[in-house]
Amino acid sequence: MQVLGVNETTPDFDVPTGACDCHVHVFGPPDRFPFSPDRVYTPGLASVDDLMVLQKALRLDRVVIVQPSPYGTDNSCTVDALQQLGSRGRGVVVIDAATSDTTLAEMHAAGVRGVRLNLETLGQHDPVAAAQQLRWAAARVAPLGWHVQTYTNLSMLTALHETILELPTTLVIDHFGRAPAAPGIEQPGFDRLLALLRTGKVYIKMSAPYQISQVADYADVKAIVDAMVAANPDRVLWATNWPHPLGGGARPRQREGIESFRAEDDGQALNRIARWVTEPEWLRKLLVENPARLYWPD
Repeated sequence: MQVLGVNETTPDFDVPTGACDCHVHVFGPPDRFPFSPDRVYTPGLASVDDLMVLQKALRLDRVVIVQPSPYGTDNSCTVDALQQLGSRGRGVVVIDAATSDTTLAEMHAAGVRGVRLNLETLGQHDPVAAAQQLRWAAARVAPLGWHVQTYTNLSMLTALHETILELPTTLVIDHFGRAPAAPGIEQPGFDRLLALLRTGKVYIKMSAPYQISQVADYADVKAIVDAMVAANPDRVLWATNWPHPLGGGARPRQREGIESFRAEDDGQALNRIARWVTEPEWLRKLLVENPARLYWPD
């Protein structure tokens, strides 16, 4: 089992050069990087050094650090991590109306290429309000060539379908769009998600299968993966969600004290996606070419 970068399972296939983990978080010392008083949970430490141990174990060359919700709109920890990683790292941040254009430019220079709206963790299930937030965020970052990333569910994505198509930016959807695996690909809203994928307007992250599956080795997620890759192999991404915050389950979040991370074997996760996506060209798109196009276009 992986414990902050120490991984028991090594890749059992030739990981292509330039392969990328498209969704991780870094949590620094709270005395240096204090958490938001409005946070939903309080995480433990997950340092850049821990992340680099994991990168080496998985034979990955690139990584995308996503601003986690406990920091709110204070992106200091994420930007600090990007500065340590250099050209191998890219970032996705969280902003608000107080974020200046100067700050956006500074974050761009550090390697930020997207802005995140974490609708699910923050309990935002009003499509009208969510549409307003998407339009606002896209308008702010479109001049920089960034994308908007969102963590939400199928019903919200269905309600936001036309708004998404009208955005001046690409939209990146976290964690399979939270499409539960058990109902399969015929579930309501899944066809609309695939339709978005086919337009090329969105990317979908194949990450954190434990968010959508309760079966051993997440075997029922394969049908979801197959459908998404077949819909548009140029718009799918792979990620670990390291260090695996516990959101999405039945357990209440832990704000007081420290909420433990979920125990996941990320080497097994990498081997699993290679086992599911067996077409070499499509696997290379998933791990290398699609992340490069989205996060390293320049």
